[in-house]
Amino acid sequence: MLYRHHLASALDARRADFVRFERDWQAEARCYVEHLRALGSRSHEDVRRAALAIMKSPGALPSAELDERKAVAVPFENIWRSHEEARSWAIEVLQNRVTCAADGSQILPGRDISLPVAAVQAVVFENPHTRAGSYRKEAHFEVVAPEELLEGEGGQARAEAAVNFRRFQLETELLGEFLKKHAGWRARGERVPVAFLDGTLLISYARPRTNIQDKYVSAIIDLVKLSRATEVPLIGYIDRSYARDIVNMLETIASNRCRAALNDAQLLHHSFDGAPPALHGWGDRTIFCYALREGLGAEFMDEEGEPLVGFIYLQTTGDAAPARLDVPSWIYEAGLLDEVMDVVRAECVVGNGYPYAVETADAAAVITAADRWEFLRAVQEFAKKQDFAFHISRKAMSKSRRR
Repeated sequence: MLYRHHLASALDARRADFVRFERDWQAEARCYVEHLRALGSRSHEDVRRAALAIMKSPGALPSAELDERKAVAVPFENIWRSHEEARSWAIEVLQNRVTCAADGSQILPGRDISLPVAAVQAVVFENPHTRAGSYRKEAHFEVVAPEELLEGEGGQARAEAAVNFRRFQLETELLGEFLKKHAGWRARGERVPVAFLDGTLLISYARPRTNIQDKYVSAIIDLVKLSRATEVPLIGYIDRSYARDIVNMLETIASNRCRAALNDAQLLHHSFDGAPPALHGWGDRTIFCYALREGLGAEFMDEEGEPLVGFIYLQTTGDAAPARLDVPSWIYEAGLLDEVMDVVRAECVVGNGYPYAVETADAAAVITAADRWEFLRAVQEFAKKQDFAFHISRKAMSKSRRR
């Protein structure tokens, strides 16, 4: 157990270290704030030339929105006096518009069982937001067999990687079915549908990549390109991002004169020198930026050599750091960005700061510790019927009874 009086004493003993770190961090961060504010007086082409002249992958490149907005931040113009007014706006945005999210979870193979076996589950939640209140919530469950877990070298780590990828692949397959199903929405006179992936659309790795890393990249690129082909918007939603794409761009422009342990969300949300943060009002967002991060493969570039995916930071709560939205570039270029951002905002109003569709898919997909033991007992019964060896360690069984 944790002894709170010892914890309080330990923190107090390091008080000077925390104070010193905060003071130095604030001083170093001012450099980034100054360059961030200065972007408003430059054109996106000027920033692009300056950044690419120094580095091939500067992290991010601002879109032409920089020229239109004359700033990195785009204020949200709606002001509500109550949550009821906010919900009324959200209902209007979502009415008769289909949104979808997919999320998954897994049961990993453990050292407490004698036979390598695992499982993955993914749930797709599709909500047409009709007055009838109908929706589709569908679970998909798969057992990962021993030969799949033992394929190749790497032991336990390789087995867990195989399970995690199969869960991810299942999520992208379910979202791909949604994209195909709703292609042609314009011709049918429907409102723009929006699909959510709970996670990033940008997967970067150091070279050389492993086989499993190649599979991740292939799965996400196929989904992004399918979104472009079907013209159905796809959003990668990251509630708490530690990405440094804007920070890296500013470091590049500043010729590395800026140096601090800082990420994009901190830069955009933190108040420096008494001035309000770049994103300080609910619903505020950044301009669309193209992602040009180190470690992204050539797969993330289109036929003209331009980035397939960009990003936006969106203030979805009153006090927490902004969420990051990975956005396929075609959405911005097709003029759908403002409408899609309103859909995300509306979902967050309904979900109290988190997209309701993503929240619902996550809640339905989660596999608890109790579920894992139910799964293992079912495998044990199955093994007994099939007459092959399978047992659970006594220590693990003891823990399951006590916790």
